[in-house]
Amino acid sequence: ETGIISDYTRKQGIVHSEVSLCTNAPAEYADREKLWNAVHEIEKSSNARLWREIEVALPLELSRTEQVEVVRAYVKGLTDKGMCADWSIHDKSDGNPHAHIMLTTRSIEANGKWASKSRKIYDLDENGQKIPLIDKNTGVQKVDSSNRKQWKNHKESYNDWDENERVEEWREAWANVCNKYLSSEKRIDHRSYERQGIEQEPTIHEGYVARQIKDNGGTSDRCEINREIR
Repeated sequence: ETGIISDYTRKQGIVHSEVSLCTNAPAEYADREKLWNAVHEIEKSSNARLWREIEVALPLELSRTEQVEVVRAYVKGLTDKGMCADWSIHDKSDGNPHAHIMLTTRSIEANGKWASKSRKIYDLDENGQKIPLIDKNTGVQKVDSSNRKQWKNHKESYNDWDENERVEEWREAWANVCNKYLSSEKRIDHRSYERQGIEQEPTIHEGYVARQIKDNGGTSDRCEINREIR
């Protein structure tokens, strides 16, 4: 679409990469090029969201094999909900192994076709019957151009992946998967210290650049903040 060619073949630190598909996805989507080109093709809006990304930090206590296993197990919980996932583990040996998980935002129907983002739901009365859509001027039920009767309805998202509570669920699911591999004293909790009832100020995320400044003998503001907190 843009004519711009990007070459990532020399990118370092990618130690594992794979595509995980939901049940209804065509087998050809295991090729990430075909998967994301299909996403581009179905999304017609110029401002459409093509994917959702989840980034997870991997516990240093896990071996590389365990890291792959824990991310794969976590991703399965997402593909079981109907998403396709394209994920990679990054590790530059800087103490910050992590995984990027790119997820499709549109469901796939049983026939392997992309579903609509929303669907029409008919409003029902107390007897479970559809409610006629009444013309205010005539007092009779509206009809469309094909003379079909119109009924009160509303639109609902095809899936619930955009609901705010999903974030909490997905964070908790990551903690649960990791804790199957960690000892009791190393287990993680997706909740804040405050919600856990722990009176301790949390440190902030330092990031690669801040730690690099510190390792080179410099002073990083973010590292200093964490030093003061500790």
